[in-house]
Order: sequence, then C-alpha cells, then structure tokens
Amino acid sequence: MLHHKPAQFFTVVATMFVLFTSNVRAEAAAPKLGNVTILATGGTIAGTGASSTTTIGYTAATVGVERLIQAVPELAKVANVTGEQVFQIASENMSNEHWLTLAKRVNVLLAQSNVDGIVITHGTDTLEETAYFLDLVVKSKKPVVLVGAMRPSTALSADGPLNLYNAVLLAASADAVGKGVLVAMNDQIHAARDVSKTNTSTPDSFKTTELGMLGYIQGNKPYFYHVSSRKHTTDTEFDISNLQSLPQVDIVYGYANMGPAALNAFIAAGAKGIIHAGVGDGSLAHKVVPSLSAARKQGTVIVRASRVGQGIVARNGEANDDELDFVAADTLNPQKARILLMLALTKTGNSKEIQRMFYTY
Repeated sequence: MLHHKPAQFFTVVATMFVLFTSNVRAEAAAPKLGNVTILATGGTIAGTGASSTTTIGYTAATVGVERLIQAVPELAKVANVTGEQVFQIASENMSNEHWLTLAKRVNVLLAQSNVDGIVITHGTDTLEETAYFLDLVVKSKKPVVLVGAMRPSTALSADGPLNLYNAVLLAASADAVGKGVLVAMNDQIHAARDVSKTNTSTPDSFKTTELGMLGYIQGNKPYFYHVSSRKHTTDTEFDISNLQSLPQVDIVYGYANMGPAALNAFIAAGAKGIIHAGVGDGSLAHKVVPSLSAARKQGTVIVRASRVGQGIVARNGEANDDELDFVAADTLNPQKARILLMLALTKTGNSKEIQRMFYTY
C-alpha cells in the first residue's frame, strides 16, 4: 500500500484536475464536424488521361468514389465523409431516369438525422441541368452541392480535388442551409437555377453571367453575398416520390432560314412539350408558327425561350402568347426551361398555370 504525504496527494489531485479540465475545454473548443455523403455519378472529376498534360481527349468516369475521397485526405478536417457510387457515366448521357433515381436517393438520405448535407460529383456538360432539376424536387433545406471538374484527375493542376474539398466544406456549413441546391466550382458558389457552363474547357467555365453568383469560398469558409429569390426545394409544388418517368419535352433551336421539320419530327415522336429556343427575344420564324400553333391546339405545350443566354423573354413581346396560348420562359435558358416544363406537365397542361410556374421558379 502506497502512502503519500498530504501535500503530495493534493498536488497529484490538482494536476489530474487540470489535465481533465484541459481535455474538456479542448473537446468543447473543437468544432463538431457535420456528416456529408458524397454521391458520385462520374464525369471529368472522375476521369483519367493518357498523360499528365492530357486535358482533352481523356476518358471520363473511370475513378470510383472511394478513390476520389482518398485523393483528398483534407476532407476529414471539414466533415465526416461517406461515399456512394450512384452512376458512373459521362454527363452527356444523363437521362430523365437517372435524374429520378438520383433525386429519390437524395431525398431518402436528407431525411436521415445522421446526414447533414450531400455533395454530388458530376460531369460538367449537364451539371447545370441536374442541379436545377434537384433544386425543384429536393424536399429538404439541408445543403445539396453539385461539383465537377474541367480537367481530369490525372492532369497537371487538376481542379477536381480542390473543387471537391470546397463542395464538402460548403455542404457541411450551416451557412448553406436553406439556400437551395448549389454549385461549387472554381472557389465560387452559384445557384442551380442561374448558373451555366460557358466555356468548353477552361476551369472558370461555370458562371452566372447576368444575375450574379451567390458568393465565394475562401480560407475554409463560404461567404454568401446574394440569395436566389425564386422558390426552390421545400417550397416547390413538385413531388417525384411516385414518378417512374417524366413527360417528353424537346428543344427546337431557332436560326436563320428555319423550317418546321425538326418540330414536326418531335411532335410525331410524342413530345408533350416543346421549348422553342428562338433568336433574340424568343422570336418565331413565320415558317414555324403554323406548326407550333397546330401542336398547341393538339395539346402540346409550347414555351418560348431564347438562344441568347441572357435576358427576360417577354410575354407577348415577339409573339402574341395570349392568342397562341404559349408560355414565355422568363430568364430560364432552353435546357432549364425544358426541366421546369417536364415537371409542370406532371401537374397540369394549362398554359396559364404553367406560366405562373415559370414566374415562380
């Protein structure tokens, strides 16, 4: 049996108390990390090239989600990260069925208390479309962040690892809650509704040229300067939980000397909606108006969008939408107008109701 002098005993107890309280303070000071699930779908961020200087002509969607996570060990500093491989495709092959599968999985995960946010790795070609689709159908205020890369993982100065790190940091941030579906690229934060890919190959391709990005990611922190005023996620009227497919909606591109051949082919193939990506303010060539009008009278919904890329398509501006019973796309580009029209058609075929949706979302 050990015997201690009273002074020594109290010294030992005091030392133990100091160590204990220091540990408690350290644990209290350490920030609690959020739980982020990465859903991988393929794309350039998971691509590989023949050499370190191969930035075109590479093979997309070759790297699995576990390797993506392992390649960025710094992720462990900002979140508790898990990964799932949902698809392994180049994003030009993204389909309506892929979107429904992905959205349903996102909603299941976000309903779980142990998931604080989701990151979706995605090819850049259709990233903006997937982001907007999710913006309309995700039923949670928790962050959902899409991320990609313009250079494959094997390239010098590959942008994928830092983009992924920023996306996970953003998805784990309380600042991103309730902001809608976001896109994190090139140290910038964009709203799903308004962002577009603007360059075929450079790392700064994703921009919100007209309405402005939402903010930056700098020094391991997101900084928001704007938020989208359009309704999204939990505030939308769209429910895809029981949907197995989406209505067929196609895009007809406007150009000089345009004729109705493509439009007529889409109608014959069963299109329930047509996005007319017109010149200027959604202008309609005289040769196409009869076919568009006939299609609408047969029940196909016609939306006038613009190929320009910026600006409002004015209702009753370059066409009498009231008389023709057409819909104006507002500021949505043709590919995003297609997404909203598909979802709108799951609710109604009434053009006035659909016009309301285009001014709401």
